[in-house]
Amino acid sequence: MMDRRSLPTLSIGLRCRDGRETAHGDMRGGARLAEAVCSLVMRQGCDADLRGLRCMSQCKRSCVVSLTAPGAFTYVFGDLDPEAPDHAQAILDLIPLYRSAPEGFLARDARPAPLRASILGRLPPIGTHSTLVTDPRAPAPSRACR
Repeated sequence: MMDRRSLPTLSIGLRCRDGRETAHGDMRGGARLAEAVCSLVMRQGCDADLRGLRCMSQCKRSCVVSLTAPGAFTYVFGDLDPEAPDHAQAILDLIPLYRSAPEGFLARDARPAPLRASILGRLPPIGTHSTLVTDPRAPAPSRACR
């Protein structure tokens, strides 16, 4: 049996609007995306804890999700389409990639295609030794002319 504490957490913004609410009985895009993801989880399973969030404060970017775990990078993706089956599938396909990557770090090309251009943020874990993290007080590296 898997220890649930070791699983990443997938958060889905439930109140995100996608501009098509009236065509769906006022059901918001985020809720429809969550429904699509949950439908896939029922068929395929999922090695992450799922949770819905009322607001992820990304109102200018429709349909937002995040993936995070202790000691791992946190990713935030937006502009996802709840009516595009490949978007919901990409969210689930991201989870095993994330779990198997050191500190959950995934370069752009390592992410499923729908999640390459839709990234809103990638936050390193506290205490990381990633080369992405530097001391802002240190002098910038010199730039040699080429």
